[in-house]
Amino acid sequence: PLLYIPIALLSHFSITVLYLACVLGLYLYQRRSTCYESNGTHRFLEQYIYNRELYVQFDSNSAAGVFVAVSELGLLTAKNWNIQKEFLALRRSAVDTVCKHNFELDEGFTLQRRVQPHVTVSPSKKGHLRHHNLLVCHVSDFYPGHIQVRWFLNGQEETAGILSTNPIHNGDWTFQILVMLEMTPQQGDVYTCQVEHPSLDGPVTVEWKAQSDSARSKMLAGVGGFVLGLMAIGVSFILRFRSQRVVPPDAQFLSVCILIQCTYSFSSFSSQLRDIS
Repeated sequence: PLLYIPIALLSHFSITVLYLACVLGLYLYQRRSTCYESNGTHRFLEQYIYNRELYVQFDSNSAAGVFVAVSELGLLTAKNWNIQKEFLALRRSAVDTVCKHNFELDEGFTLQRRVQPHVTVSPSKKGHLRHHNLLVCHVSDFYPGHIQVRWFLNGQEETAGILSTNPIHNGDWTFQILVMLEMTPQQGDVYTCQVEHPSLDGPVTVEWKAQSDSARSKMLAGVGGFVLGLMAIGVSFILRFRSQRVVPPDAQFLSVCILIQCTYSFSSFSSQLRDIS
């Protein structure tokens, strides 16, 4: 029986078979069967190679529908195979039984498969304003592999200082890519990574804003003061009810919840700010 291995890439659907019949020293015999698809039209091509030399082939696009010798070595082979009616009939029907059949089975998982990308933006290293750095746009877990990533600074597209990897196979039918922008950030600058992909209805954008250390510190201090204020209200609420003979259980529970929630919110927000900076 023949073994067919499907390989799909965009509108090209290929089934490639390698039969190793004999390896002796430097001599190699191969049979390679390939299917192509273009705008609903299928083609079956079977080639026979001896010691890296193509010598005979069958092409379903050929009007004759027979084996054709490509080199002198294939003249006798083509003649013998063309008089074997069953052998020739199998090749003529392969465009339907092999190519179209496998294309319909695999089309949904290959050509029509769509997985939306995840986009994150971060500097390659923590640094200060007005210092050279790399801003990295990491686009991951998308399919198919064709994707467009662009950088914008304050609404204007950046075309210089961009470094990019090729789409990287993850091994699970998804890709990832890194697109980096050389930058010297100034206070208030807004960098935007814009991603366009067949799985998306429209472009996805992720922003990164340049902030000085003092601005981040002021923001953190302001949020900290607000949270501490809420904690103080919770403490005063507890002390008020403790001054009474009976402390309602609901009041105790509510006060404890306020303290826990405020403490957690402050800790969580502080951690996020550290990660951003």
